[in-house]
Amino acid sequence: MSAEETTHHIVALEAIHCPIPNFDLPGPHTKSIHNWTTPAELSERVKDATIVITTTIRLSAEILNIEKTPRLRLIVVLASGTDCVDKEAAKARGIPVCNCPGTNIDSVSEHAIGLYFATRRNLVKLTNAVTTVPAEGETEWKKKGSLHPQLRTADGKAPLLCSEETVGIIGYGALGRRIQMLATALGMKVIIAERRGVKPRADRVSFEDALRQSTVLILCLPRTPETVNMISTEELRMMPCQAVLINVARGGIVDEEALVTALKQGEIFGAGMDVYANEPVGRGGSPLLEADGLNLVMTPHLAWFAERTMGNLQAGVKATVERWCTGDMINRVA
Repeated sequence: MSAEETTHHIVALEAIHCPIPNFDLPGPHTKSIHNWTTPAELSERVKDATIVITTTIRLSAEILNIEKTPRLRLIVVLASGTDCVDKEAAKARGIPVCNCPGTNIDSVSEHAIGLYFATRRNLVKLTNAVTTVPAEGETEWKKKGSLHPQLRTADGKAPLLCSEETVGIIGYGALGRRIQMLATALGMKVIIAERRGVKPRADRVSFEDALRQSTVLILCLPRTPETVNMISTEELRMMPCQAVLINVARGGIVDEEALVTALKQGEIFGAGMDVYANEPVGRGGSPLLEADGLNLVMTPHLAWFAERTMGNLQAGVKATVERWCTGDMINRVA
C-alpha cells in the first residue's frame, strides 16, 4: 500500500517544545497531540500510529518492534539531531527516519557565543558573589573588596580578549560554519578539527592539535557510538589551563565526571553546557549538579529556542509529512 493510500494516524509525543502544525494530506487522517509522554505512556500512544513525531523521547528497538508499532510507516524528529531513534531498528523494518535540518543554526550558534562570554568572564560565580548575602550579612564582594582572582586562570593570568582567543571547532557542518563566522567577526582565530584518527586536510588541524591549541573549544558534532565520551580525562588534560569548553551539540559527548574533575583541578578554566548525558538533568542526575563553586554555566537544552527556530521546525515537519504522503521523500537520515 502506498503512503498516499493509507488512512494515517499521526502521533506527536512531545508538543511541549514546539506547536505541531496542521497537515494538508491527500487522504483521511487523524492526529493525536500530546504535550509530553512518559515512558509508561509511550507504548499505548504509538501502538496505532502510522506516523510518529518525536523530539527527545526515545524510540527504542523495543518500541519499534512490529508487535508494538504494527502500523508505523514514518518517524519524523522535530529537531536536527536523531539520536533519540534506534535507526538500525527502524531500517530493519523499512521505516524512514527524517529530521528537520538547519532549523536552529542561528539560535544555537548565538547561544554558543553567549556561553563563551558567560564562561570566560565567570558571570555566574560573579553574580552570586555580588548578590548572595550569607548569614553574617556581607556579600563576598564587600568582604574581599575585589573579586578579580575569580577571573584568573590556574596560572594566575587575567582573562583573554577575543582577539587573543583561538577557537577550536569540532564538527564542521552548518552549525560549525556559522560559529566560525561569528567567532571570526569577533576577531578570534578559528581552527577546525579533523575527525579523530584521520590525517588532517590542508584547511584543518588534527583532533589532538585542536585540543592543545584551543583556548575556546566548541562542540558541534552529533552523538554517535564513536563520539560518546569523546572529551574525557585525557582530552581535558591536553587543553591549556585558560581554555573554556562549550557544548551545544549533544549530551554524552563530554564525560561529565571527568569535566568536574578538570574544573576542580584547574586543568581548564570553565565550561558552558547546554546538553547533558541524561535529560532533563533532574531525572537522571549529573555530576555537574554537584559542582558548586566552579566556573560552570548550565542552560537547560534551550540553545535552539527562538521564534524563528519554531517557525522553521513547523515548516520542516509539515513539509516532510505532507510530501512523504504524496510519495516524495525529503530530509531522510536513515
